[in-house]
Amino acid sequence: MVIETSEEDRAVALVERAADRLRLAVFVWRRATGLRRQGESAAVYGTQDPRAALGHVAASELPALYVFHSLAGELDRPEVADHLREAAEQLTGRPGAVILTGADIAVPETLRGVVGRVRLPRPTRQEYEEVVHRVVHGLSAQSRVEVTLTPQDRDRLLANLSGLALSEAEMLLTRAVVEDGRLDAADIARVVEAKRHLIEQDGLLEYCPSAGSLTEIADLVRLKEWLEKRRTFMDDPERARRFGLEFPRGVLLVGVPGCGKSLCAKAVAAAWGLPLVRLDPGALYDKYIGETEKNLRAAIRSADRLAPMVLWVDEIEKAFAAGGEGDGGTSQRVLGTFLSWMQERRDEVFLVATANDVERLPPELLRKGRFDETFFVDLPDEAARAAILAIHLRRRGQVADRFDLSLLARESKGYSGAELEQVVVSALYTAYAANGSLTDRLLLDELRQTPPIVSTAREKIARLRAWAGGRTVPAN
Repeated sequence: MVIETSEEDRAVALVERAADRLRLAVFVWRRATGLRRQGESAAVYGTQDPRAALGHVAASELPALYVFHSLAGELDRPEVADHLREAAEQLTGRPGAVILTGADIAVPETLRGVVGRVRLPRPTRQEYEEVVHRVVHGLSAQSRVEVTLTPQDRDRLLANLSGLALSEAEMLLTRAVVEDGRLDAADIARVVEAKRHLIEQDGLLEYCPSAGSLTEIADLVRLKEWLEKRRTFMDDPERARRFGLEFPRGVLLVGVPGCGKSLCAKAVAAAWGLPLVRLDPGALYDKYIGETEKNLRAAIRSADRLAPMVLWVDEIEKAFAAGGEGDGGTSQRVLGTFLSWMQERRDEVFLVATANDVERLPPELLRKGRFDETFFVDLPDEAARAAILAIHLRRRGQVADRFDLSLLARESKGYSGAELEQVVVSALYTAYAANGSLTDRLLLDELRQTPPIVSTAREKIARLRAWAGGRTVPAN
């Protein structure tokens, strides 16, 4: 049997409970110590080598459960695989089993007929509550510990501990309390920071500082209203669940490049008080067969560990473009893995996917139910352009009311939000170089010198708008 988990202690505890009910002995193998019976200090002599340990299992007539940690790296050696098969066959028909633990264990083809696979469930909220109680109670016996968590703070703390191994959670909380003798709302940020280090270890996910807020995004009224309603879930998740609600699953934002789709992902994380993690599609693909799918599974596991969080997949068409026959079927297998996760996930991961070239996306990804909603982000209208210009002027220390925003908005028809930002930046450089002040004239000059996206990609935008009609909800 394979137990998929990185938490060796929990796996052994589970095996011990099963062994107690079945009245079986428990042996645990580690390379450093060899095969040792639980409750005894000495290991079976000469069993550090996995072949010797498995040989002992095959020869023993003692009804027992044998737990092997970190054996996955040895299974590609034919002699180890043969010893494992022999041990499993000897245990057939009598009480006992060989149990392998680890994450993402690849079982050789020759063993698949005799190996079952189970996934260790993640720690429950109650288990994390017990860890918090144990840490506070244990440290209080040594010195005074002040706990100032409100019920909402406690909910957020427990939610952010989710995904950590119980031993990791205990170590992190102990360190936080020992440092200042308190357990308070500030310690939640420490938990998030610790989880950030965990997910960045494999280089597949990038932790992004969430910036701004929804109020700093001009226009996109329908999208912001939709997001604001779901923000209320974050304020009191337990009450929301009792009301019959579930953690929102995600949105797909399609539309014209430079119109605020990526900014929305950052602002949602900030507004909801959740960490933001970006999945880079380019980091997934590997030239070796099977490695790309393995990378995606690892990225998904890391995202689940950080839950609750916002997972941002920018330009999702680059990862899951339709028609990937030329890559040996890798694109289709990766898509299948991603769709399965989207459908079956139970962790609190809000997916924000953006797409500029939606026609490249496979129909399976666009099917109703994959995302909570699909929004179309179009070029800003005149009022939105005035608001966007005002935002970028204020960010750069300018008094927005000093400019003729109505005139600038009329003259900037067809410009995206990103292009309007660059107009402001370029005009500022011109003013700085001339040792002068930013004026309407300089901004108008930059507008006339910079062709908008609507003039350089007119046909593409027209096709995008035609596709969006009847398939999406307008974000503007």
